[in-house]
Amino acid sequence: MITQEKMKHYQIIKKNMNKNILWFKDIGSQDINLAGGKGANLGEMFNSNIPVPNGFVVTSNAYFSFIKNNKLENQIRRILGSLDINKPEQLDEASKNIKKIIKTSPMPPETAKEIMLAYKKMSSFVGLKNIAVAVRSSATAEDLPDASFAGQQETFLNVTGEANVIKRVQDCWASLFTPRAIFYRENKKFDHLKVGIAVPIQKMVNSDISGIAFSINPITNDKNQIIIETIWGLGEYIVQGTVTPDQHIVNKTNWKVESSKINPQKIQLSRTKNETKETKVPKYKINKSKISNQIAIKIAKIVNQLQNHYRKPQDVEFALEKNKK
Repeated sequence: MITQEKMKHYQIIKKNMNKNILWFKDIGSQDINLAGGKGANLGEMFNSNIPVPNGFVVTSNAYFSFIKNNKLENQIRRILGSLDINKPEQLDEASKNIKKIIKTSPMPPETAKEIMLAYKKMSSFVGLKNIAVAVRSSATAEDLPDASFAGQQETFLNVTGEANVIKRVQDCWASLFTPRAIFYRENKKFDHLKVGIAVPIQKMVNSDISGIAFSINPITNDKNQIIIETIWGLGEYIVQGTVTPDQHIVNKTNWKVESSKINPQKIQLSRTKNETKETKVPKYKINKSKISNQIAIKIAKIVNQLQNHYRKPQDVEFALEKNKK
């Protein structure tokens, strides 16, 4: 029996299926085929009142239209047809050739126009001509029960200007054919031309503080503890392990900080103008706690909200700009 809720769900999918652009407000977890795993979850969180910076997704429909309009399918299949993925030199060469034809083929003018108009609209939201955005890849086969494509494609930060945004969208499309992604799909027996890619474009947060939070303690599996790790600057250095983060442990039974460990930090990754570079942490901040206990508890409650929403443990990346999440 089809319930009213399911019928509404199918109607939303049908309404969106031919669109090249979808705003976060119009996307939910049901839209993985259009928005990819990352895009669908950004929309899901945005619509659940999680503090997610606003944005839009260039859907997989735009990517598939691009491939079709430029008649690239046969070219790509020809390159992959004789490939031995166990020979790294062949894998690298195939990846290089496929990415080149995707990057140099023209984007359909209507798609380019829609991206430009959406970018202009997003810029107008904050009263700027050219807002800095993150342009991220989101494969439509991400986070499946038997496969995960996360981390195999490119992300571009601090992108400004219409032309640069369009270029980076095409770069994201090309990154669907990195050597790692090709190898993985071959092993999992996925059809390379059936896996699509969407591109979420999101307001860039110029992080004063970045962090990772776990809704349960990942070391002890204590379900009553939320772990929050923080560093100064942009988040790449915490993900890469370049610097050692501070750690706060919050007990979710009484919403109190059980313990805090502060680690000195001498370098950070910062955005200056339109580039990202390593800078020195000011002396007065080197040994200072990145966040207060009050901020740690606020972050912990958001992480707990996400766990309750998704009904399973979560690990979350976050950023604070002028103490705003």
